[in-house]
Amino acid sequence: QVQLVESGGGLVRVGGSLRLSCKASGRTFSNYVMAWFRQAPGKEREFVAVITWTGGNTDYADSVKGRFTISRDSAKATVYLDMISLKRDDTAVYYCAASGRQARYRREIYEPQYYADWGQGTQVTVSS
Repeated sequence: QVQLVESGGGLVRVGGSLRLSCKASGRTFSNYVMAWFRQAPGKEREFVAVITWTGGNTDYADSVKGRFTISRDSAKATVYLDMISLKRDDTAVYYCAASGRQARYRREIYEPQYYADWGQGTQVTVSS
């Protein structure tokens, strides 16, 4: 069974930076797609960034492009989200997600339904 454990959240000032980590366990993750989503109070869970475990292909939500970087360390079975120039709108609970199945259509990788496994979330609060 896949387990995902996030860490690294916290309170940061506007313009600051944070690194989130997602430690994965329970199986080998070749051919997996890993992603970060976030959910702010009263809002739906939204896509942030995605990476393929094999190949390391990445994509980002427009709202975080140029500020966030997703990466993975295969030896440590860990996915990272490096966040810089943080804004108040980045305040949310950030979730790591994993999927081992093929997407039914191209954009499915940006949708929560594609991911079968989720971490417990880590809070990021950006204050002015």
